[in-house]
Amino acid sequence: MSGDNVGQRFDRLPATAAERTVDGRATREEVVDYFETRFGIPGETFDEYTFWEKGSGKIWVYAGEAPSPVEIEAIGMTCLRTRQEHWKPTTDAVQRFGTHADRCVIELSREEAARFVAGEDQDLEWDGDWGYLIAAHEVAGSLEPLGVGLYVHGEFRSMVPKGRQRSLES
Repeated sequence: MSGDNVGQRFDRLPATAAERTVDGRATREEVVDYFETRFGIPGETFDEYTFWEKGSGKIWVYAGEAPSPVEIEAIGMTCLRTRQEHWKPTTDAVQRFGTHADRCVIELSREEAARFVAGEDQDLEWDGDWGYLIAAHEVAGSLEPLGVGLYVHGEFRSMVPKGRQRSLES
């Protein structure tokens, strides 16, 4: 494998920094540690998954194995953006793995949840870490992850992609 990042190709993340051949590429160990440290999602949650980079810092998670590198349109689902100051989990990853989280989860009321999925920013109280949080709402007796929000200076900003925003008004 060359030391270059090829934007239209999936390359499996190296297991550790010692195996890294592309500068700036995240490792499997760093990705799993991020989800465990930030959100409390146990590392073993990802035991059956592989992680891939396509483009610059767009990390994908795949339930299975595949040859690396591989030139295809998609493999699994996007789960994380890494080549920026603060890593950002995707809505898909939070909805898939967020039920395992026990940190940085903000529980929203029905009204707050409706505003969140509509893409609205709102002033909310939060006594935890600032940054990206998992927005969740109780549905049928269990807390369900809705997506990712950014909490800064008392404001919770919805990161729900425009194409997935929904109005829940009756």
